[in-house]
Amino acid sequence: MLAVESLTRTFGGVAAVSDVSFSVRKGHVHAVIGPNGAGKTTLFNLISGVYTPSAGTVKLDGEDIGGHAPDQLARKGMSRTFQNLQVCMNMTALENVMLGAHLRCRSGILGSLLGLTRRADAALREASMAAMDFVGVGAWRDAHATQLSFGVLKRLEIARALQAGPRLLLLDEPAAGLNDSETHEMTALIRRIAEDGVTVLLVEHDMKMVMSISDHIVVMDQGRKLAEGDAATVRKNPDVIAAYLGAEE
Repeated sequence: MLAVESLTRTFGGVAAVSDVSFSVRKGHVHAVIGPNGAGKTTLFNLISGVYTPSAGTVKLDGEDIGGHAPDQLARKGMSRTFQNLQVCMNMTALENVMLGAHLRCRSGILGSLLGLTRRADAALREASMAAMDFVGVGAWRDAHATQLSFGVLKRLEIARALQAGPRLLLLDEPAAGLNDSETHEMTALIRRIAEDGVTVLLVEHDMKMVMSISDHIVVMDQGRKLAEGDAATVRKNPDVIAAYLGAEE
């Protein structure tokens, strides 16, 4: 589904991502790991259209999407969450989720006169409530975003991303800031998303989560790809142990 080929991004002559290549298979859970400063978030920003590549290509279903704006990529079936929450705090939980479907909303004078807008709005609310139930935050649908805990807000952001109808979902550190119980719930949620047919690519530091749900793992260090493979292969790689997991482990 996704092919990253020789991807490079420089800032002031310094390469944050350098000559990185890997592919993401449809229907699988893929993870990108590495120490702080390895270039993981920069890589995500290149894939999701926040940054334009300095060199190399990003292809979605064979189409070169490097440099495409995030809204264009959303229309092509790519959605993402962020390491730092991007929740609209002046809205309710349900309104935040409804916002994720804005690309699929249609309105106009004729539609208003025929009552189509009201019916479409009712359908959107119902679909958004279903998305909230799916991620486990349905009980807070009418709560103001400022009233929600951090863990609920993390899942709320995923519900909003799912409302865009993605085929490929990018999750930037979904377990960051969560306690053990919340991390367990997040792990189960990512499994359900994949089982529901959405391909997942995530950046994460929680190795227990990564090793338990990932079909394929890419390891980065200092902007370059250090290793890749399944969990068993990556766990035993001496370069990965030294660079990220810790030499003693």
